[in-house]
Amino acid sequence: MSKKVSTSDCPPSTSGYSSSSSSSKPTPGSPSKDVSASGSGPPAPRVPTPYKWVSLNVGGKVFTTTLSTLLNKEPGSMLARMFAQEDAMCPSDKDAEGAYLIDRSSQYFEPILNYLRHGQLIFDGHLSPEGILEEAKFFGIEGLIPQLEELVRQQQPAEDLPLTRRDVIIRVSTRCNLSLANLNYCCLERADLSFANLEGAQLLSVKGLCANMEGANLQGCNFEDPTGVRSNLEGVNLKGACLENSNMAGVNLRVANLRNANLMNCNLRAAVLAGADLERCNLSGSDLQEANLRGANFKDAQLELMLTPLHMSQAIR
Repeated sequence: MSKKVSTSDCPPSTSGYSSSSSSSKPTPGSPSKDVSASGSGPPAPRVPTPYKWVSLNVGGKVFTTTLSTLLNKEPGSMLARMFAQEDAMCPSDKDAEGAYLIDRSSQYFEPILNYLRHGQLIFDGHLSPEGILEEAKFFGIEGLIPQLEELVRQQQPAEDLPLTRRDVIIRVSTRCNLSLANLNYCCLERADLSFANLEGAQLLSVKGLCANMEGANLQGCNFEDPTGVRSNLEGVNLKGACLENSNMAGVNLRVANLRNANLMNCNLRAAVLAGADLERCNLSGSDLQEANLRGANFKDAQLELMLTPLHMSQAIR
């Protein structure tokens, strides 16, 4: 039966030196001792062993992995900084089995740990990408965040997504209803608004270069900007469109196609209609004072009851 021997039972040294002086000059070839053990200097920094196994208790579920998994893939993450050599965060408390406690969701943590292991985002179909995204942000897994944000965006209902320029062009397309819409300062260049309903819309300083508004309803629209900035509809296709009672003062309609358009009682003061095609256009009761009509085609146009007779317009050049 072995007996436990205390240090007080040990016989005194016969070498003439106390036990504390045993750290004298080492014999050549013998392994050197750690000087930090003598208390003469600060303790040596903790150097993590790459393949040392670590247990993490995340939300009550224990995950076992290696330090290299936590350190290598995302060295700037919270998990890596917890176990890194320099500037390490103090790891959390441990449970009764020695696993580090982390108060997060275990089911959303598992795909993140697997990503750190093999670099692929793989998760079960019942898991929400939003939940994994929140955990990735919490743990600072920067390489995973863009993938998850894209997945979240793809799974959102279309009505909840912000519209891109392409989406706007697609949605603001044929036969759409934009009546009473506020489209001030919008860029509608080359947009397809054919047969759209824009009745009563506000279109101050709008940019509609070469837009297609054939057959559109623009009745009662307001294009005049009080600041004097012109709406630019140069080259627009307004064939067969209805612009009755619209305020189009100062609008640039240079080389526009207005064939068979209804411009009754429109305010076209100082508008630029140079080179515009107004064949069979109805201009009855419209105001063309100071409008630029150089080279415009008025063949078979209706010009009855105009506020300013065409021959008195100051801008016929």
